[in-house]
Amino acid sequence: MKKTLLGAVSLVLSVTPALAADLPARTYTKAPAMVAAIYDWSGFYIGINGGGGSSRDCWTNTTTALGPVVPSVSEGCHNGSGGMVGGQIGYRWQSSNFVFGVEGQGDWADFKGSNTSVFAPGTVNQTKVDAIGLLTGQAGYAWNNVLWYVKGGAAVTDNKYNGIVGGVIIDQATGTRWGGAIGTGLEVGFAPNWSVGVEYDHLFMGGRTLNFTAIPGGAFTRTDNVKQDVDMASVRVNYRWGGPVVPKY
Repeated sequence: MKKTLLGAVSLVLSVTPALAADLPARTYTKAPAMVAAIYDWSGFYIGINGGGGSSRDCWTNTTTALGPVVPSVSEGCHNGSGGMVGGQIGYRWQSSNFVFGVEGQGDWADFKGSNTSVFAPGTVNQTKVDAIGLLTGQAGYAWNNVLWYVKGGAAVTDNKYNGIVGGVIIDQATGTRWGGAIGTGLEVGFAPNWSVGVEYDHLFMGGRTLNFTAIPGGAFTRTDNVKQDVDMASVRVNYRWGGPVVPKY
């Protein structure tokens, strides 16, 4: 019996190496490639902004209470500066690295400046920009979660104009004017749906003819043409939805 068992064990040991030699070699499996997350700028977004700016306002008198001023006379220029805060809403779509979009923006502003009139030396002309609105298109280029863009479109400002003598407002005019805007910005996505950026805009508001009325009383006092340009810089924070992060292998 023992001889039979030892013979069987010897047979198994002799056959096992031969079987092992006939088995196929183990195939090496490559580890899966790492996933690189590609930030997608597509979707709707809404956000807030804040910053500051200035307006350049040049006054030219064309009419007084006594009649037309021929030729018209410059009353001088001034720069009004101050802060601004507001919000924006828009939509972007991305094709490869190119990003396009449309945006509406509205801000409360407090840009204020004045100068002494060279036409009526006792009078100080003051301009206040109370609000700013933009409706623009965008085109940009994205490096994953970094977006640089340019923008352009329509701009509107709401303004108040005061004539001041001895620290007292003697006449006043108000007006909303439309113009054009160009700008550029840099935005960085710091989470799948959040981004922060900086932006600079220049507004070409042109000239506007304004009729001033006395305070108090409301009688006509003069007509001035006021030319305006606005520069503003802001920090923006946006929340986006509708465009998830896309994995790319």
